[in-house]
Amino acid sequence: MFFTSSHLNSNTISNSNRDTAFLSVATGGGRSAFRLMAAAPSPSTPAVLFTALAGVVIVAVIFYGASRGRLKSPWSQRKRKHALSPHQWKSLFTEDGRLCDGGNKFLKRVRCGGVDPSIRAEAWPFLLGVYDLDSTKHKRDVVKTENRKQYEKLRRQCRKLLKQSNEKSKLNEVGEISYEGNGVSLSQDSGSASSDDATSARESLSSEDKSSDVKHSDNPSSGLLEGDDVPNVNNTDVSSLDTDFSDSDSSEGPEVIQTSPSNDVQEHNNPDKAAEEVSSSKAESPSKLPTSEDFSTWQRIIRLDAVRANAEWIEYYPSQAAVSESRAHRIAEAVALKDYGHLEAGRIFHAARLVAILEAYALYDSDIGYCQGMSDLLSPIISVISEDHEAFWCFVGFMKRARQNFRLDEVGIRRQLDLVAKIIKFKDGHLFRHLEKLQAEDCFFVYRMVVVMFRRELTFEQTLCLWEVMWADQAAIRAGIGKSAWSRIRQRAPPTDDLLLYAIAASVLQKRKLIIEKYSSMDEIIKECNSMSGHLDVWKLLDDAHNLVVTLHDKIETSFS
Repeated sequence: MFFTSSHLNSNTISNSNRDTAFLSVATGGGRSAFRLMAAAPSPSTPAVLFTALAGVVIVAVIFYGASRGRLKSPWSQRKRKHALSPHQWKSLFTEDGRLCDGGNKFLKRVRCGGVDPSIRAEAWPFLLGVYDLDSTKHKRDVVKTENRKQYEKLRRQCRKLLKQSNEKSKLNEVGEISYEGNGVSLSQDSGSASSDDATSARESLSSEDKSSDVKHSDNPSSGLLEGDDVPNVNNTDVSSLDTDFSDSDSSEGPEVIQTSPSNDVQEHNNPDKAAEEVSSSKAESPSKLPTSEDFSTWQRIIRLDAVRANAEWIEYYPSQAAVSESRAHRIAEAVALKDYGHLEAGRIFHAARLVAILEAYALYDSDIGYCQGMSDLLSPIISVISEDHEAFWCFVGFMKRARQNFRLDEVGIRRQLDLVAKIIKFKDGHLFRHLEKLQAEDCFFVYRMVVVMFRRELTFEQTLCLWEVMWADQAAIRAGIGKSAWSRIRQRAPPTDDLLLYAIAASVLQKRKLIIEKYSSMDEIIKECNSMSGHLDVWKLLDDAHNLVVTLHDKIETSFS
């Protein structure tokens, strides 16, 4: 349609002025554009209005995309808030001990600045799902009591399995001596176990050293946890344990399992009740009990890892290391800790607690059992939380997400490495093409970061800060916070279960220039990643990870769907 001067009468000019005013506000992208459109309609020019409305939609879309890319990170240096303080923590609760607004404020504060060290022991059970965000004080007390009972049942099973393992070991030694000296069959000893049990014990103990240590020797990941010479060990066969565990055993000591003396007395005097408790605990655990051979292997590796645990935590939580020599040695003997003579009392006590809780977890989740690296994840938790049963359930909550790192088939690890690779590919095609040339596009060089969740690349305090932000994201998802698109925008970055992986990708991207210009093999990149330890700024890392989440989250999610 063509306009001539004859069309420009006074009425047309008036309408034209209104349309011009509408467009000038509409292109500003604000809500006032829609208010002005309603207040100043131009019924005589519907085509112009339609065109203008289409322009508003296009501008709004462009504005949304551009503004999303400019969202301020909750962890940026300018915007980063202080850690959740004790005063703020107390102010978040209602009279009945419930977190106000369903825990929204709590999670927001933790996502922005972490948790003050003095209240971590109180806040972590909420972050790790031990307590519901909407729970009352009374409800949490009930849960705590029940959790203590379940942990004590698991510890009783551990002690019985340890006792059985020791008895079989002694039986094996006696049987071999008798056979060599007198030619007497093991089955002829009326005081021994059945011949099948003895044979099983002999096969297990004689093959343990040569089979379990090389069980994963063909696994390419077995040597990547730098500084550890013990290979990954996992169970290959999970079956019910047929042995009768009704025999009584000595208590481990209240310092480790907090078991009341009366329970131990009742167990000693009533072995049938002890068997019932073991059966009950087995039913309530998420997986079946392992074979005694598997558990014996886990026990051995757990003790090796426990005495080599990093002592960095002592600087941050010295009160946990303030243990007398006598108490430390008593607890160590209770859990059959070995080769700890070179450690000071605080580290002996710490190692004994690691053994107790990791053994309990191996029974609780025997599909995973124990693998190298799990002690790295538990050590910070027991440094913060003094009660073993509370630390155990926090670890269970942590492992709900982390257990995929320790699956024998490595499906979980490979999925995570694939996600890191996609993040790098979508963000920096040049870097990814260089990785392809080096045959490192599978991002196997960040294997250690994934398995132990940055524990060896960050300082102790930095690790806790990163984990707290990560846990807050996961807690927000569990609580259904941030499901809608609008709420995700308001929270700046959408909560994600994979924040750790975005942080890992960010750490690699920070080294892009070095990797592209100087490195010509994956081994060199692995060395570079391992050398990051102590040289990373955790809040800068989270800031970069946030930017990756904002710009790539939807694209990454789509690529995996």
